[in-house]
Amino acid sequence: MSRVGKTPIKLPAGVNVAIANNTVEVSGKLGKLSMKYLDVVTVTNQDGVVQVQPANDSKTARINWGTVQRRVANMVSDVTNGVDVNLELIGVGYRANVQGNKVNLQLGFSHDIVYDLPAGITAKSDKPTSLTISGFDRQLVGQVAAEIRAYRRPEPYKGKGIIRNGEFVLRKEGKKK
Repeated sequence: MSRVGKTPIKLPAGVNVAIANNTVEVSGKLGKLSMKYLDVVTVTNQDGVVQVQPANDSKTARINWGTVQRRVANMVSDVTNGVDVNLELIGVGYRANVQGNKVNLQLGFSHDIVYDLPAGITAKSDKPTSLTISGFDRQLVGQVAAEIRAYRRPEPYKGKGIIRNGEFVLRKEGKKK
Protein backbone atom coordinates (compact mmCIF):
# COMPACT_ATOMS: atom_id res chain seq x y z
CA MET A 1 0.00 0.00 0.00
CA SER A 2 1.29 3.41 -0.92
CA ARG A 3 1.20 5.91 1.91
CA VAL A 4 1.52 8.74 -0.56
CA GLY A 5 -1.13 7.35 -2.89
CA LYS A 6 -3.69 6.89 -0.10
CA THR A 7 -3.53 10.56 0.92
CA PRO A 8 -6.62 12.45 -0.29
CA ILE A 9 -6.15 15.79 -2.03
CA LYS A 10 -8.40 18.51 -0.59
CA LEU A 11 -9.30 21.17 -3.13
CA PRO A 12 -9.07 24.79 -1.95
CA ALA A 13 -11.77 27.28 -2.85
CA GLY A 14 -11.65 28.37 -6.47
CA VAL A 15 -9.96 25.21 -7.81
CA ASN A 16 -11.88 22.95 -10.19
CA VAL A 17 -10.82 19.44 -11.23
CA ALA A 18 -12.24 17.75 -14.34
CA ILE A 19 -11.49 14.08 -15.01
CA ALA A 20 -12.25 12.51 -18.41
CA ASN A 21 -10.57 9.97 -20.72
CA ASN A 22 -7.56 9.35 -18.43
CA THR A 23 -6.87 13.09 -18.27
CA VAL A 24 -6.95 15.30 -15.18
CA GLU A 25 -7.53 19.00 -15.80
CA VAL A 26 -7.01 21.40 -12.90
CA SER A 27 -8.01 25.06 -13.20
CA GLY A 28 -7.50 27.75 -10.61
CA LYS A 29 -6.96 31.47 -10.21
CA LEU A 30 -3.50 31.40 -11.85
CA GLY A 31 -4.21 29.15 -14.82
CA LYS A 32 -5.13 25.73 -16.13
CA LEU A 33 -2.99 22.55 -16.15
CA SER A 34 -3.72 19.10 -17.53
CA MET A 35 -2.06 15.69 -17.26
CA LYS A 36 -2.63 12.31 -18.88
CA TYR A 37 -2.30 9.22 -16.71
CA LEU A 38 -2.26 5.48 -17.36
CA ASP A 39 -5.44 3.46 -17.01
CA VAL A 40 -3.87 1.32 -14.23
CA VAL A 41 -4.98 3.96 -11.71
CA THR A 42 -8.36 5.61 -11.21
CA VAL A 43 -8.80 9.24 -10.19
CA THR A 44 -12.08 10.37 -8.66
CA ASN A 45 -13.34 13.76 -7.52
CA GLN A 46 -16.08 13.73 -4.88
CA ASP A 47 -17.16 16.62 -2.67
CA GLY A 48 -13.98 18.67 -3.16
CA VAL A 49 -11.62 15.75 -2.45
CA VAL A 50 -9.59 14.03 -5.17
CA GLN A 51 -8.75 10.39 -4.49
CA VAL A 52 -6.32 8.19 -6.48
CA GLN A 53 -6.67 4.38 -6.36
CA PRO A 54 -4.98 1.54 -8.24
CA ALA A 55 -7.31 -0.07 -10.80
CA ASN A 56 -5.81 -3.53 -10.23
CA ASP A 57 -3.08 -5.21 -8.20
CA SER A 58 -0.37 -5.12 -10.88
CA LYS A 59 3.15 -3.84 -10.32
CA THR A 60 2.56 -0.99 -12.81
CA ALA A 61 -0.49 0.15 -10.86
CA ARG A 62 1.43 0.19 -7.58
CA ILE A 63 4.31 2.12 -9.21
CA ASN A 64 2.07 4.80 -10.71
CA TRP A 65 -0.33 5.19 -7.79
CA GLY A 66 1.81 7.52 -5.67
CA THR A 67 3.26 9.28 -8.71
CA VAL A 68 -0.15 10.27 -10.09
CA GLN A 69 -1.31 11.38 -6.63
CA ARG A 70 1.73 13.65 -6.14
CA ARG A 71 1.48 15.11 -9.64
CA VAL A 72 -2.22 15.97 -9.17
CA ALA A 73 -1.46 17.46 -5.72
CA ASN A 74 1.34 19.54 -7.23
CA MET A 75 -0.97 20.77 -10.00
CA VAL A 76 -3.56 21.85 -7.40
CA SER A 77 -0.85 23.66 -5.42
CA ASP A 78 0.62 25.30 -8.53
CA VAL A 79 -2.64 26.80 -9.84
CA THR A 80 -3.36 28.09 -6.32
CA ASN A 81 0.01 29.45 -5.12
CA GLY A 82 2.33 29.37 -8.13
CA VAL A 83 5.98 28.29 -8.22
CA ASP A 84 9.12 30.39 -7.73
CA VAL A 85 12.75 29.49 -8.47
CA ASN A 86 15.47 31.82 -7.20
CA LEU A 87 18.75 31.97 -9.09
CA GLU A 88 21.88 33.71 -7.87
CA LEU A 89 24.65 34.96 -10.15
CA ILE A 90 28.08 34.66 -8.55
CA GLY A 91 31.05 36.17 -10.34
CA VAL A 92 32.67 39.50 -11.11
CA GLY A 93 30.47 41.40 -13.55
CA TYR A 94 27.71 38.79 -13.63
CA ARG A 95 24.36 40.59 -13.83
CA ALA A 96 20.76 39.92 -14.80
CA ASN A 97 18.30 42.51 -15.99
CA VAL A 98 14.63 41.88 -16.81
CA GLN A 99 13.07 43.99 -19.55
CA GLY A 100 9.48 43.00 -20.20
CA ASN A 101 9.44 39.44 -21.56
CA LYS A 102 13.23 39.20 -21.95
CA VAL A 103 16.03 38.49 -19.50
CA ASN A 104 19.35 40.18 -20.33
CA LEU A 105 22.26 38.22 -18.84
CA GLN A 106 25.83 39.47 -18.57
CA LEU A 107 27.92 36.41 -17.74
CA GLY A 108 31.47 37.30 -18.71
CA PHE A 109 31.12 36.58 -22.40
CA SER A 110 32.01 39.14 -25.07
CA HIS A 111 28.27 39.62 -25.65
CA ASP A 112 25.11 39.79 -23.58
CA ILE A 113 22.75 36.84 -23.63
CA VAL A 114 19.08 37.67 -24.21
CA TYR A 115 16.69 34.95 -23.07
CA ASP A 116 13.05 35.17 -24.23
CA LEU A 117 10.64 33.97 -21.56
CA PRO A 118 7.86 31.61 -22.69
CA ALA A 119 4.19 32.44 -22.17
CA GLY A 120 3.04 32.03 -18.57
CA ILE A 121 6.50 32.68 -17.08
CA THR A 122 7.57 35.92 -15.43
CA ALA A 123 10.93 36.97 -14.09
CA LYS A 124 12.06 39.73 -11.79
CA SER A 125 15.44 40.89 -10.63
CA ASP A 126 15.42 42.59 -7.22
CA LYS A 127 19.17 43.18 -7.34
CA PRO A 128 21.56 42.69 -10.27
CA THR A 129 22.91 39.37 -8.95
CA SER A 130 19.60 37.63 -8.25
CA LEU A 131 16.83 36.44 -10.55
CA THR A 132 13.43 35.06 -9.59
CA ILE A 133 11.48 32.99 -12.12
CA SER A 134 7.75 32.58 -11.43
CA GLY A 135 4.82 30.81 -13.03
CA PHE A 136 2.04 28.32 -12.40
CA ASP A 137 3.52 25.31 -14.26
CA ARG A 138 6.18 23.58 -12.12
CA GLN A 139 7.74 21.77 -15.08
CA LEU A 140 8.01 24.88 -17.25
CA VAL A 141 9.45 27.04 -14.44
CA GLY A 142 12.09 24.39 -13.72
CA GLN A 143 12.91 24.05 -17.42
CA VAL A 144 13.42 27.82 -17.82
CA ALA A 145 15.63 27.89 -14.71
CA ALA A 146 17.69 24.99 -16.06
CA GLU A 147 18.13 26.66 -19.45
CA ILE A 148 19.28 29.93 -17.87
CA ARG A 149 21.59 28.04 -15.49
CA ALA A 150 23.12 26.13 -18.43
CA TYR A 151 24.71 29.34 -19.76
CA ARG A 152 27.16 29.37 -16.81
CA ARG A 153 27.14 26.29 -14.60
CA PRO A 154 28.91 26.77 -11.26
CA GLU A 155 32.57 25.82 -11.51
CA PRO A 156 34.25 24.03 -8.59
CA TYR A 157 37.41 26.12 -8.15
CA LYS A 158 36.16 29.69 -7.67
CA GLY A 159 32.44 28.95 -7.37
CA LYS A 160 31.50 31.30 -10.20
CA GLY A 161 28.32 30.69 -12.15
CA ILE A 162 24.54 30.61 -11.79
CA ILE A 163 23.26 28.61 -8.82
CA ARG A 164 19.80 27.87 -7.50
CA ASN A 165 19.03 29.30 -4.08
CA GLY A 166 20.18 26.79 -1.46
CA GLU A 167 22.30 24.73 -3.86
CA PHE A 168 25.65 23.55 -2.55
CA VAL A 169 28.63 23.78 -4.92
CA LEU A 170 31.41 21.35 -4.06
CA ARG A 171 34.65 23.33 -4.03
CA LYS A 172 37.96 21.80 -5.07
CA GLU A 173 41.37 22.78 -3.89
CA GLY A 174 43.58 24.39 -6.51
CA LYS A 175 47.14 23.48 -7.45
CA LYS A 176 49.71 23.37 -4.71
CA LYS A 177 53.26 24.66 -5.12
